[in-house]
Amino acid sequence: MDGPGSFYSKNIKSASGQTKTNKKTGEKTYYQQVLGAALIYPDRQEVIPLAPEMIVPKDGETKNDCERNAAKRWLPNFRQDHPNLNIIVTEDALSSNAPHIRDLQAHNMRFVLGVKEGDHEFLYTHIYSAYAQEKMTELRVADPNDPDKIHLFHFMNGLPLNQTNPDLLINFIAYQEIKGDKIKEFNWITDFEVTLDNVWELMRIGRARWKIENETFNILKNQGYNFEHNYGLGKQHLSEIYVHLMILAFLIDQVQQIACPLFRAVLNKLKQKKEVWEQMRSLFKSYAVNSIETIWKSIVYGFNKPNLESLDTS
Repeated sequence: MDGPGSFYSKNIKSASGQTKTNKKTGEKTYYQQVLGAALIYPDRQEVIPLAPEMIVPKDGETKNDCERNAAKRWLPNFRQDHPNLNIIVTEDALSSNAPHIRDLQAHNMRFVLGVKEGDHEFLYTHIYSAYAQEKMTELRVADPNDPDKIHLFHFMNGLPLNQTNPDLLINFIAYQEIKGDKIKEFNWITDFEVTLDNVWELMRIGRARWKIENETFNILKNQGYNFEHNYGLGKQHLSEIYVHLMILAFLIDQVQQIACPLFRAVLNKLKQKKEVWEQMRSLFKSYAVNSIETIWKSIVYGFNKPNLESLDTS
């Protein structure tokens, strides 16, 4: 899950939008934000986007809404639609708070969540103490595909998340990918007991979180869906409807990418989705087309181009 912005303006606002005020200048920025979610898997490029939850103030409220409140609304709706689906939630460090974790637990969802020292001083006091007492378990793994790369893990189970929730115990993973003098570092908390046997898979789950950014919202913003484009806020919910339509279109395309060899052939040939949509629109405008399949086949295999003839016979 992640909460990107879908609209920004210095001049236009609506009932479904929120407001940021620059503390120094007093200048106001109006924006619209959405909580997006997608089913992801480390070994697959494709994602399955789920129904979003708009981050909007409730009727009569003057304060901005937030990702945490939106998630609180989204989780029961998801569980109602998928009561038996086994889920592991992965999110950024903003989600590593006790109320959200308790919400996940209440809806039978496991988690691997990012965590940062600056936001969890109490937790990291215990972590550094564990390092000093050599209670952290260490694992060093050579990369199976790159002899110059090392994967270094430190982990410990049963740590308190924060001082106000001492009964909420979590398990901690510190991970470094080391290649020469280049080091990538990630920290996570999870409700899975971390062991030497599963820490690699938990790391892959945590690192797969970038798919909600790169494989979902970056594509929606930069590959022809125009996620941040201002189509108009409308009087009430028009801009929210556009967000839902974009994600619905993206869902259909992701299903095609997973299940349709012909669509994959088109994508392999043209490389970028934006180019796929451009050629699709061009053919649709220029020819009488009886199916999307005909468009895909025409892009992959080519097509006959008749001479252009005007209908004006005068």
